[in-house]
Amino acid sequence: MIRGIHHISMKCGTAAEYQQAKDFYLQILGLRAVREWAEGIMIDTGCGLIEIFSSGAGIREKGAIRHFALLTDDVDGLAARIRAAGYDVFIEPNDRVIPSDPPFPLRMAFCTGPLGEEIELFREL
Repeated sequence: MIRGIHHISMKCGTAAEYQQAKDFYLQILGLRAVREWAEGIMIDTGCGLIEIFSSGAGIREKGAIRHFALLTDDVDGLAARIRAAGYDVFIEPNDRVIPSDPPFPLRMAFCTGPLGEEIELFREL
Protein backbone atom coordinates (compact mmCIF):
# COMPACT_ATOMS: atom_id res chain seq x y z
CA MET A 1 0.00 0.00 0.00
CA ILE A 2 1.38 3.41 -0.98
CA ARG A 3 1.25 5.96 1.84
CA GLY A 4 2.84 8.92 0.05
CA ILE A 5 6.06 10.15 -1.52
CA HIS A 6 9.02 9.58 0.77
CA HIS A 7 11.62 11.66 -1.11
CA ILE A 8 12.73 13.27 -4.33
CA SER A 9 16.38 12.66 -5.20
CA MET A 10 18.83 14.90 -7.06
CA LYS A 11 22.55 14.58 -7.81
CA CYS A 12 25.28 17.20 -7.97
CA GLY A 13 28.39 16.97 -10.12
CA THR A 14 30.71 19.13 -7.98
CA ALA A 15 31.26 20.07 -4.35
CA ALA A 16 30.37 23.69 -5.18
CA GLU A 17 27.08 22.60 -6.78
CA TYR A 18 26.29 20.50 -3.70
CA GLN A 19 26.94 23.44 -1.35
CA GLN A 20 24.83 25.74 -3.52
CA ALA A 21 21.94 23.26 -3.46
CA LYS A 22 22.20 22.88 0.34
CA ASP A 23 22.25 26.66 0.79
CA PHE A 24 19.21 27.09 -1.48
CA TYR A 25 17.03 24.58 0.34
CA LEU A 26 18.25 25.27 3.88
CA GLN A 27 19.01 29.01 3.87
CA ILE A 28 16.80 30.52 1.17
CA LEU A 29 13.76 28.24 1.47
CA GLY A 30 14.25 27.75 5.22
CA LEU A 31 13.84 23.96 5.19
CA ARG A 32 15.45 21.71 7.82
CA ALA A 33 18.07 18.98 7.34
CA VAL A 34 17.01 15.73 8.99
CA ARG A 35 20.19 13.76 8.25
CA GLU A 36 23.47 14.27 6.45
CA TRP A 37 26.24 11.84 5.50
CA ALA A 38 29.50 12.04 3.54
CA GLU A 39 27.82 11.97 0.12
CA GLY A 40 24.39 13.42 0.77
CA ILE A 41 21.68 15.11 2.78
CA MET A 42 17.96 14.63 3.39
CA ILE A 43 15.92 17.78 3.83
CA ASP A 44 12.42 17.86 5.34
CA THR A 45 9.73 19.64 3.32
CA GLY A 46 7.05 19.05 5.95
CA CYS A 47 5.35 16.27 3.97
CA GLY A 48 8.26 14.47 2.28
CA LEU A 49 12.01 14.71 1.83
CA ILE A 50 14.42 16.13 -0.73
CA GLU A 51 17.56 14.00 -0.99
CA ILE A 52 20.65 15.58 -2.55
CA PHE A 53 23.77 13.56 -3.41
CA SER A 54 27.21 15.06 -3.94
CA SER A 55 28.55 11.96 -5.67
CA GLY A 56 27.43 11.99 -9.26
CA ALA A 57 27.08 13.81 -12.48
CA GLY A 58 23.90 15.85 -12.38
CA ILE A 59 21.37 15.17 -15.11
CA ARG A 60 20.58 18.32 -17.07
CA GLU A 61 17.75 17.02 -19.27
CA LYS A 62 14.04 17.12 -18.55
CA GLY A 63 12.57 13.69 -18.15
CA ALA A 64 9.09 12.53 -17.36
CA ILE A 65 8.96 14.57 -14.13
CA ARG A 66 8.41 18.20 -15.15
CA HIS A 67 8.62 19.84 -11.69
CA PHE A 68 7.86 19.33 -8.04
CA ALA A 69 5.62 21.56 -5.95
CA LEU A 70 6.34 22.84 -2.46
CA LEU A 71 3.32 23.74 -0.36
CA THR A 72 3.59 27.18 1.24
CA ASP A 73 1.36 29.77 2.90
CA ASP A 74 3.36 32.63 1.33
CA VAL A 75 3.97 32.17 -2.40
CA ASP A 76 4.78 35.86 -2.90
CA GLY A 77 7.23 36.17 -0.01
CA LEU A 78 9.06 32.98 -0.94
CA ALA A 79 9.27 33.99 -4.61
CA ALA A 80 10.73 37.35 -3.53
CA ARG A 81 13.37 35.63 -1.34
CA ILE A 82 14.32 33.30 -4.21
CA ARG A 83 14.59 36.21 -6.67
CA ALA A 84 16.62 38.28 -4.16
CA ALA A 85 19.05 35.36 -3.87
CA GLY A 86 19.64 35.54 -7.64
CA TYR A 87 17.48 32.65 -8.81
CA ASP A 88 15.02 32.84 -11.72
CA VAL A 89 11.32 33.13 -10.91
CA PHE A 90 10.04 32.32 -14.39
CA ILE A 91 6.32 32.36 -13.57
CA GLU A 92 5.42 35.19 -11.22
CA PRO A 93 3.00 34.61 -8.35
CA ASN A 94 -0.55 34.42 -9.66
CA ASP A 95 -3.98 33.03 -8.81
CA ARG A 96 -5.52 30.28 -10.90
CA VAL A 97 -8.50 27.98 -10.75
CA ILE A 98 -8.15 24.43 -12.03
CA PRO A 99 -11.48 23.80 -13.79
CA SER A 100 -12.11 20.54 -11.95
CA ASP A 101 -15.23 19.33 -10.17
CA PRO A 102 -15.23 21.02 -7.71
CA PRO A 103 -13.11 23.95 -8.97
CA PHE A 104 -9.65 24.13 -7.33
CA PRO A 105 -8.45 27.71 -6.60
CA LEU A 106 -4.74 28.17 -5.95
CA ARG A 107 -1.87 30.66 -5.88
CA MET A 108 1.36 29.60 -7.53
CA ALA A 109 4.74 30.64 -8.93
CA PHE A 110 7.61 28.76 -10.55
CA CYS A 111 11.35 29.11 -10.07
CA THR A 112 14.51 27.35 -11.14
CA GLY A 113 16.60 25.81 -8.36
CA PRO A 114 20.40 25.56 -8.18
CA LEU A 115 20.54 22.23 -10.03
CA GLY A 116 18.25 23.34 -12.86
CA GLU A 117 15.20 21.79 -11.17
CA GLU A 118 11.85 23.46 -11.71
CA ILE A 119 10.03 24.15 -8.45
CA GLU A 120 6.42 25.24 -8.11
CA LEU A 121 5.53 27.28 -5.04
CA PHE A 122 1.95 26.26 -4.32
CA ARG A 123 -0.86 27.43 -2.04
CA GLU A 124 -4.40 26.12 -1.99
CA LEU A 125 -6.89 28.98 -1.66
